[in-house]
Amino acid sequence: MAHHPSWRGHLRLSLVTCPVTLHKATDEGRAVHFHLLNPETMRRVHQSWRDEDTELSRRDLVRGYEVEKDEYVVVSDEELEGLQLESTHTIDIERFVDASTIDRLYWDTPYFVVPSEDAGMKPYAVIRDAMAEEGQVAIGRLVMQERERIVAIEPRGKGLLLTTLRSHDEVRSEAELFDDLPKLRNDAALMQLARKLVAQSEGPFRPEEFHDRYADALRALVEAKIGKREAPRPAESELESNVIDLMEALRRSLRMTGGEEKHVAKKRAPARKAPAARKAPARRSPARKAG
Repeated sequence: MAHHPSWRGHLRLSLVTCPVTLHKATDEGRAVHFHLLNPETMRRVHQSWRDEDTELSRRDLVRGYEVEKDEYVVVSDEELEGLQLESTHTIDIERFVDASTIDRLYWDTPYFVVPSEDAGMKPYAVIRDAMAEEGQVAIGRLVMQERERIVAIEPRGKGLLLTTLRSHDEVRSEAELFDDLPKLRNDAALMQLARKLVAQSEGPFRPEEFHDRYADALRALVEAKIGKREAPRPAESELESNVIDLMEALRRSLRMTGGEEKHVAKKRAPARKAPAARKAPARRSPARKAG
């Protein structure tokens, strides 16, 4: 299946340049979409563009910036094109950083970076392999969707992965919400059970084991509506308050995973000593006869 590029331009490291295209690295998967209908006619409702007096088509509209209430200045497509920066068509690598120094709050949307011409494969490979050997992430800028974005570029297999980064003013400070949280001293027994529960649930991250269960339920509902299967039963919530007896909630959680029994058995089982090795009886030398 052909992938339509989200952006087309050049990747540049100093004087080394190669033509590339960007392709979204993610999609909506098996998301379920609904259309809005007129309940009287069961026909789709379409959005229309109109002001108080006139209905217009989308291509007739212009962009306006509100200066004051109901007062606008109009900006044309030609004027916007005149504002194009170098990063509109070129991703210029400005520096290299350690990926661990970029707060996870800043990571946004990933794109695959693909060389768009055979002639650009060699400089593309040079940039990719140099970054891989140094273990660094490249930082650059890119104009996309009428705004300049900071981007991080890193090697990924035989190619490169570009991820747009949120700007500093887009990321809220956790202090706004966390500073007012009270400082609590956790009971040692509670923490011991909580640590056991965490250890009992440890394991590798396997994304293939996770899927959108809500989308599955929506599809089951739709299939029931068209007669392909029985209607799904409403899910029953099993949540209960554990604020009053947190200790019991932790113990029950461990019992559900078998963690408490395993811990108790391991704790009570006496250490088995290895049996002492028996020494072989010493072999006596045969007595010599007197000459």
